[in-house]
Amino acid sequence: MRFTSEQRLDGDVLEREFTLGEIPGTLWTPESAAPAPLILMAHNNGLPKRDSRLVARARHTAGYGYAVATIDAAGCGDRPRSAADEQARADLRRAMQAGEPVDEIFESLVGPLVEKAAPEWRTTLDALLTLPEIGGPVGYSGWMALGIRLAVADPRIAAAGFFAGGYVPHAQREEARQVTIPLLILLQWDDEGNPRQRALDLFDAFGSKEKTLHANLGGHLGTPRFELQDGGRFYDRHLK
Repeated sequence: MRFTSEQRLDGDVLEREFTLGEIPGTLWTPESAAPAPLILMAHNNGLPKRDSRLVARARHTAGYGYAVATIDAAGCGDRPRSAADEQARADLRRAMQAGEPVDEIFESLVGPLVEKAAPEWRTTLDALLTLPEIGGPVGYSGWMALGIRLAVADPRIAAAGFFAGGYVPHAQREEARQVTIPLLILLQWDDEGNPRQRALDLFDAFGSKEKTLHANLGGHLGTPRFELQDGGRFYDRHLK
């Protein structure tokens, strides 16, 4: 892991860009004498790690005493995408705008993204946990499909917060039954891009004994800011 830049933010949070082989990432760490618990913060498929909403969440979370890391996994952000991926994205946008079925297109795009992204996130986690300023346990926040795969594949993930999505690849819908860690799931009740009933069915499928669903009125981008505080309390219970 090679750090390429750094800046000190308000609240004594250090923001550093890094590269790990071909993987670009950002790490936020609080000023602390003790190693901080780590939260992996994943944007939704295809968005860049510098997405303004993710950066705001990461900086806020680091201010509460957590190390927070995000990366641009394969096919995300500025990293190269195949012609097939670009065509699938275009087909998905067209089908959604036209109100046509999108399941088959979605599977062809997001399924491979999860398969490629999960190993890179685990490689990044390996490197992060060697840093003296970071300790366990580890939490996850963000993209549900990727979070399901990581929760099943990596026992170091102790708790996860997901943004509920109705469109989750079939493989991850099946894997949800194997997820047993504590979960906090945020659902936008009027999300125009995610079928509500599918999201509710997925919540029911999770195997976790502790799973909480917060449903709020509003569209896809309307998650209330107070959910940041509620999410902080969730992570405090399980990571501190």
